[in-house]
This record gives sequence, structure tokens and C-alpha cells, in this order.
Amino acid sequence: MTFLIIVMVVFAFAGMIKGMIGLGLPAVSMGLLTIAMSPFQAASLLIVPSMVTNVWQLFAEGHVWSFICRFWSLLLGVILGSIWGFLPSLSQGQGSEILLGSMLALYGLYGLCAKKLPYLAAHERWLSPIMGYIGGAVTIATGVIIIPIVPYLQSLHLKRDELVQALGLTFTVSTICLAIFLHDQPTTGGALDYRWSSVALVAALIGMWFGKKVRYHLNEQKFRQLFFIGLLTLGSYMIVH
Repeated sequence: MTFLIIVMVVFAFAGMIKGMIGLGLPAVSMGLLTIAMSPFQAASLLIVPSMVTNVWQLFAEGHVWSFICRFWSLLLGVILGSIWGFLPSLSQGQGSEILLGSMLALYGLYGLCAKKLPYLAAHERWLSPIMGYIGGAVTIATGVIIIPIVPYLQSLHLKRDELVQALGLTFTVSTICLAIFLHDQPTTGGALDYRWSSVALVAALIGMWFGKKVRYHLNEQKFRQLFFIGLLTLGSYMIVH
């Protein structure tokens, strides 16, 4: 019952934040869950909510094939990085918690400090596979692919809807890679327990619905700032702890 309450509260809160500002579900849920459990166990709970929300984000506007054709090298890099990564994986305990805390803190600093990103579209051809490879390695190490994928895609200066779909496509592929990795680890007994992950999905969807209801009654810019300050604080706590 305690485990159920933790899962429901964390994913409802993370879903509410995503409903308010359009991002933050994996980062918030992973960061909060690892206070009570291992990053490996937290990542297994993230699979179904992350997959469903990312697929919806990807197909919401159509034109999916054009995004695959443009970002195929980025996606290939994610796959290769998840197979032959250079970082310790989620199954290696404390090192993974420090890496996750570092990623959350970096994401918080990025959100607070980044005002105008450089225009990197001219270098997209050779940067995409490199960024994808790093992102894939980070996914297997921390359960989230935020750094460096989010800043990189934003530096391409895509339109808002294009950025949302590009993120949805990349996150979908990274989630599939993460699910395969978790499934193949001996500590899971050869299979993930998708029942708990499905419970997390229900809580996340309820939170997203509530977040969308209240988003127009809040100052979104100030809420974003508080969100990134929270991530920076949570990441710093994980590193020190």
C-alpha cells in the first residue's frame, strides 16, 4: 500500500507539471522516485507512462515520416548509445544515482540560465549522430534522455510544433531502448512488471488533466522558473546524498 501511494502521488505530480508546462514527466518522476527506491526500479515504472505520452506527442500533428527521414541519424545514435554506452548503467547502483542527480541539476541550470541558444542547424548532419549517441548512453545510465537532446533540438530553431514532435520521436525511441535494456537485465527476472507501470500511467494522466485545467490560471513563466529551481535542488540533493 505504501508503494502504491508513492507511485500514485509521484506520477500524479509529474503529470500535473507536464500538463502545466508541457515537459518534466520523466525528470520529475525519476528524481522523486529515487528518493524511495533504486533508479533501476524507478525507470521500470516510467516505461508505460513515458511511452504513451511520447507516442501521443509524436502523432498529434502528423507528418511523422518526414521527421524520421530528417532525424534518422539522431535516432540511430540513440540506439547505438544505448547498446554500447560509455557510462555506468542503471543496474550499477550508486553511480547511477549520482549521474541522474547531475543530469537533473544540469537541466535545472540550463532552464534557468539559457536565454538564447546558438543556431546549429548548419552542423546538423554531423552533430545529430553524436548527440544521439550521448543521449542513448545517458538514457541507459539515468533513465532520462534530457541532456543533451533537449538543448540540441532547441538549437536547431525548430517551430514550436516541430520541436514537440521531434522530442516525441526521440523520446519514444529512447524509451523503447530503455525498456529493452531493463527487460534483459537479470535483476528483473527476465520481465518487467508492467502492472505497476500501468498504475503509474493512470496517475500521470489524471495529473496531466488537472495540470491543463489550472495552467491558464497561473503565470507559466514563473512556474517554469520554480520547476527548474526544483530540479536543480533535487539533483543537488541526490548528488550530495
